[in-house]
Amino acid sequence: MSEIKKIGMADLNVIKNPGILTTLGLGSCVGITLYDPITKIAGMAHIMLPSSKTIRNNTNAAKFADTGTQLLLEEVLKLGASRGRLLSKLAGGAQMFSFANKNDIMKIGERNVIAVKEVLQELRIPIIAEDTGGNFGRTIELYADSGILLVKTIGHGTKQI
Repeated sequence: MSEIKKIGMADLNVIKNPGILTTLGLGSCVGITLYDPITKIAGMAHIMLPSSKTIRNNTNAAKFADTGTQLLLEEVLKLGASRGRLLSKLAGGAQMFSFANKNDIMKIGERNVIAVKEVLQELRIPIIAEDTGGNFGRTIELYADSGILLVKTIGHGTKQI
């Protein structure tokens, strides 16, 4: 029986095989996954905002793309993952509401995706798959045995990436 760990908003967790990490209701938030295919160590973060540098109350590192991705990396390495083998998959970053003005500040989902990609690039962790954007929410499940990321959406079905 696989252990299932649920990740809340502004939260992260890591697991070894056999195990499943899941997070519900990714709207503009982004689900970041890291996976080592040899040790079968998996990690997932549910980040809400692009940068901790622009927010005064930034004590929760898992809330932001910059600090959350770094913290997730530290946690999978502590569990025994090899940095050189890590692969990443992303989901979320939707534009959940339409705004009359085209102000970029309101495009939180898009800004989150860009911020996560920048951090992963800096950390030299390849993104091998993503399901981002759109205007619908997602629930994701990461399977430590295979590295498969199951993306479930209402009205858009379920897919594996």
